[in-house]
Amino acid sequence: MSHVIAVINQKGGVGKTTTTLNLAAYLSRAGRSVLVVDADPQANATSGLQIDKHSLDYTLYDVLFKRSKLEDTIKTTNLSGLNILPSNADLAAAEIDMVGSESRELFLKRSLANASFDYVLIDCPPALGLLTVNALAAANKILIPVQAEYYALEGLSQLLASIQQVREGLNPDIMLLGVVLTMYDSRTSLSSQVKEELVKHFGDKIFNAVIPRNVRLAEAPSYGKTILEHDKWSKGARAYKHLAQEVIERAEQ
Repeated sequence: MSHVIAVINQKGGVGKTTTTLNLAAYLSRAGRSVLVVDADPQANATSGLQIDKHSLDYTLYDVLFKRSKLEDTIKTTNLSGLNILPSNADLAAAEIDMVGSESRELFLKRSLANASFDYVLIDCPPALGLLTVNALAAANKILIPVQAEYYALEGLSQLLASIQQVREGLNPDIMLLGVVLTMYDSRTSLSSQVKEELVKHFGDKIFNAVIPRNVRLAEAPSYGKTILEHDKWSKGARAYKHLAQEVIERAEQ
């Protein structure tokens, strides 16, 4: 059975796609087969793995509506052997097209039913809409990136309430794998305060790995690379390597 992990936070700019791609790279390096599912209409995960989202024959949208098969739509990349179920702007119409459908929350779960990978990482959109509900219904684990900033905890209660609703109504097996602090600046007291607040709320669900503010990490997508290919000796790379080790320990124990 795959470890299907929804990387989720309804706030934008917290490092969801960065975390999805770099965690995937280090899971692959650790010998696990990995599929990235780009469930965000912005399709940053797709372009971040050197795929031209404007020239795709089929995308996640087509798989959701049975216009293409999963195995025909997955792209294998040259980056750490990663596989991706790509997206483009067409996905923005998916929520509208799903609305009148029966079991509309389970489209993604059905689409991934035959995915034979050790890990499936779903890069969720920055909203609590139907695409995100689909991701939560399809996943068995949740990873929440939280930015080390003043408003970091704002909205988390709403997110946790949504997760609880999905657990009660659609997916009783979903569990919180952990919360990872991103864009952490050890020079500021604010980052430390945010970390302390997260520990109060989540206890041992906080990953020990902390993702720092790091220039090499920020510039990697512009080169179409994960941090593993761009600069594996950087602080950001070491942080994601550590995170991958923790994810493996928690998921596979």
